[in-house]
Amino acid sequence: MQKRLAAIEEKLPDADPLTRLQLVQERMDLQRQLDAADSTVDLQELEDEFAKAAGDYSRRKGITYAAWRELGIDPAVLRRAGIRRGAG
Repeated sequence: MQKRLAAIEEKLPDADPLTRLQLVQERMDLQRQLDAADSTVDLQELEDEFAKAAGDYSRRKGITYAAWRELGIDPAVLRRAGIRRGAG
């Protein structure tokens, strides 16, 4: 991606307006991809925050253990949230 970004920077000054527009958009897309690849996600922190909120949310909205499981939420995380099998 870095090579492509460098190539875009080289082409921009001499590009016609339409090509310049496309190059600018491609540069923005590549930069967004690079930024996303560089960011790290603390899954434990996300799970902890989910566990704090999901129990009350599930009770208020009538969301069952089975619905969370179908979305792929780990059973251990659901237990921490107080969401049990057969509830709801």
